[in-house]
Amino acid sequence: MEIEEAIQRAKKNDQKAFNYLLTNYWDKVYGFQLKRIQNENDAEDITIQTFSRAFDKIESYNSKYAFNTWLITISKNIHIDIIRKEKHIIKQVASEIENNKIYQVLDETPSVEDKLITEQNLAKLLRDIKKLKPHYQEVINLRYFQEFSYKEISEELKEPINNIKVKLLRAKKLLAEIIQKK
Repeated sequence: MEIEEAIQRAKKNDQKAFNYLLTNYWDKVYGFQLKRIQNENDAEDITIQTFSRAFDKIESYNSKYAFNTWLITISKNIHIDIIRKEKHIIKQVASEIENNKIYQVLDETPSVEDKLITEQNLAKLLRDIKKLKPHYQEVINLRYFQEFSYKEISEELKEPINNIKVKLLRAKKLLAEIIQKK
């Protein structure tokens, strides 16, 4: 069977003619795409699409041009379409990423690990505080755990504010020494 005869028979939907054209031109189209994109799987996919499209549109083939040229042109166009789609998808993804950045709010909620570490550190700190004399423990508790102001501590303990400040300073210094000894 000659190429021209195969094309005429393919236009009449002859499956043997399609098979003949596929067999004769597969290597040329595949080789063209392989050189172009340098990926065997993608080259094969585009070659399959090329023959599928060519056989669907075989009626539009103009015999003034070489069949090989017509197939290569279809193959190029399919590859260009794929590249355009990929660029469009990349632009969409980039746009979505940009849009998501706008709506992302930093979640400063402590994680389970953060909570566990904080609890462990707090437990160690409480053990160290218990090593202080009771009046130092009391002033630290009121100031840092119950968040009293100096004035409120002064009223609670019925001592002058200056005494409270000195006691708190002394308690912090003694606590720092206890922690550093570990």
